[in-house]
Amino acid sequence: MKKPRLDAPVFDEAPTAPTLTDYDRLHLVTYLRLLDAEAAGADPDEVARVVLRLDPAADPERARRVHASHLARARWMSESGYRHLLRSG
Repeated sequence: MKKPRLDAPVFDEAPTAPTLTDYDRLHLVTYLRLLDAEAAGADPDEVARVVLRLDPAADPERARRVHASHLARARWMSESGYRHLLRSG
């Protein structure tokens, strides 16, 4: 099993598979940070810069797209994806 990493490279699109992926396992910390930032009302551009290590000034469209994709996956993890973690140990 992939271990979560704070510095895991971020793809332009998070997975959309109905099951947990190695990418998900690697990005558990990222997903938690995204959910925390959303709950705190953090600015998405700042979150993209700090959490996803993207430069929203250089490519705002990409930063917003990557942020939205990963936040959606983080929500999926918190709503149902976590069950896969529980089953896998």
